[in-house]
Amino acid sequence: MIWKRTLATLSSTLMSAGVSLALVLGAWLAFIEYFSVNPMVVRSPLDVWAYLFTQEEAAAHRSLVWEGLRITLVDAGFGLVAGLVAATVVAMLFVLSTAAEQAFLPVAMIMRSVPLVAMTPVITLIFGRELLATTVICGIVVFFPALVNIVLGLRSASPQSVDLVRAYGGGTWTALRKVLIPSALPSFFTSARISAPGAIVGAMLAEWLATGKGLGYRMLQDVSTFESDDLWTSVVVITLASLLIYSLIGIVENIVLARFGRVQN
Repeated sequence: MIWKRTLATLSSTLMSAGVSLALVLGAWLAFIEYFSVNPMVVRSPLDVWAYLFTQEEAAAHRSLVWEGLRITLVDAGFGLVAGLVAATVVAMLFVLSTAAEQAFLPVAMIMRSVPLVAMTPVITLIFGRELLATTVICGIVVFFPALVNIVLGLRSASPQSVDLVRAYGGGTWTALRKVLIPSALPSFFTSARISAPGAIVGAMLAEWLATGKGLGYRMLQDVSTFESDDLWTSVVVITLASLLIYSLIGIVENIVLARFGRVQN
């Protein structure tokens, strides 16, 4: 039964991704057609396809784009995991201790109000210019929205279910494991889906301002050197990667929620 639901979810996800891709392509072509943008600046989908697959140096182009994408996705992946784990731990602390929430939530909101661009140089000075710095920057992007969603998810648990666990002798951690965390799973996966594209943007920001590596830094170089083919190809590739990751998280979400009897319609 779970596998049938998984296949149905996969089909639905692929269909949604196809529709999204078609809409993006349509908007791209319409933008080129109706705004008469300078062809030296804008590239069409056919230009991107030629750059990657039909030009004489297409293999070299693919290699360069793939290497930059790999670095960016690794940076974003570490940041996404770190941000979600930190948000989950802090959310559980807030739910278990009102005093902790009252003490630290205002601090978190103040930090959230500081532009990440302004914080990046400080983070770079503290953590260096390698993977740790990009993980921290991406983690900050992920942490704050995930924290709010996961706290709301933990608090959405049925009080009657918590009381039942306590009536059978279960403690706070048992209620957390048996009731609160399963109730928060939809919120957790929603946070993951929303945060994944944000983590990629955070990774590219770190590459622009700190590490000098990855697809983000290549795009900055492309702007400086007017390499429009490579720039537009990088934009397309990172957009497709974001869409794919979003879809994959949705598939994992449905598998996990089916396991816990919380299938989303």
